[in-house]
Amino acid sequence: RRHNLETAGIDREGSLENSDSDIGMCGWMLVLFSILLTLLTLPISIWMCIKIVKEYERAIIFRLGRILRGGAKGPGLFFILPCTDSFINVDMRTITFDIPPQEVLTKDSVTVSVDGVVYYRVQNATLAVANITNADAATRLLAQTTLRNVLGTKNLAEILSDREEIAHSMQSTLDDATDDWGIKVERVEIKDVKLPLQLQRAMAAEAEAAREARAKVIAAEGEMNASRALKEASLVIAESPSALQLRYLQTLNTIAAEKNSTIIFPLPIDMMQSFLKR
Repeated sequence: RRHNLETAGIDREGSLENSDSDIGMCGWMLVLFSILLTLLTLPISIWMCIKIVKEYERAIIFRLGRILRGGAKGPGLFFILPCTDSFINVDMRTITFDIPPQEVLTKDSVTVSVDGVVYYRVQNATLAVANITNADAATRLLAQTTLRNVLGTKNLAEILSDREEIAHSMQSTLDDATDDWGIKVERVEIKDVKLPLQLQRAMAAEAEAAREARAKVIAAEGEMNASRALKEASLVIAESPSALQLRYLQTLNTIAAEKNSTIIFPLPIDMMQSFLKR
């Protein structure tokens, strides 16, 4: 399809460039009269014939309303006939414009505001002048509608996570649509996705609840691991009665280092069992 569009564009450009050969007998008489008038008024008329376009510009010359053979002229110096020729300068540099924020209803019925940036340039000056009134305005409007159409087929999660895929899809759609205008869309970027305030609060509450649930699970796992470690330690102490005494002396040493006024008197649990039975 791309090859067919390019071929059709070349055919249209060729027909536009060759259109000056059909000006007719009257047209050629006017052209000869203009050349004669220019020669008679030299050197004053030379300043009206010489035109200059910059490196980044191209000039489309119209002779009696028809595009002159050879297509765009420039950069540099070129000549026109003052009475029969007119020209239009076309800027060939890359143009950048912001897509205004668009209120879009997503596939899952959520309203979001999305804006973006489009980079494009004029690839064929002849088609950009002859096939459309204002290529810049048309590209801007088409970018807005394309953004709304593409995002309308996506869910909110896809819009937030797949920005590169959306931008690539928009670029392909815009590039195919602007081929007939001589426009090449080089890049499309999604700048920002703004959610309604109520939806932001709901998503924040959901994220907070999810974090709290994970924190509780982690705390429970920590308690479980600590209980298993204590169980294993008790089994080790039960195998060696002297280990309990060493553990008690270590604890006493630790407390004495922090609070010297504290005195601990160990009381065996076995001595309390007789009182508990009574």
